[in-house]
Amino acid sequence: MTNTPVQQTVNRLYARLVVPDGARAIDFYRAALGAEEIERYTGPDGRIVHALLRLGGAVIAVKDADEVDPAPASLGGSPVIMALDVSDADAVAEAMLRGGATVVYPVADQHYGQRGGRLADPFGHLWMISQTIEDLTPEQIQERTDASFT
Repeated sequence: MTNTPVQQTVNRLYARLVVPDGARAIDFYRAALGAEEIERYTGPDGRIVHALLRLGGAVIAVKDADEVDPAPASLGGSPVIMALDVSDADAVAEAMLRGGATVVYPVADQHYGQRGGRLADPFGHLWMISQTIEDLTPEQIQERTDASFT
């Protein structure tokens, strides 16, 4: 028996965010991030089993937590950080804060040529919000990263 890799083609990849209140989360993502709801499916109790949202060129899914899929708070938080490149990091952070997000790291100019910070949305998901403020080469970013550790 040989271990031959199977040729795979990825057709689509998106994050599936499990939240305690799907309808409220969709409203938050609409108001704070300009999300557009593409589709929504609910169970007999009205809870969201799947909703698909478009954020610019990206897509995320949202669903209500249940006994199989827990929300981050029931796990002590989320180790996953959603990285969102935007045209105005300060404005997006402010919109998220108005909707109930909290600051993990404030928006500031970063050594790697981005202005950004990290926020936790009201449902326990982490978002790194950033915008490019300098066009740097990978070598320049590495030099600045090295300098930041000395």
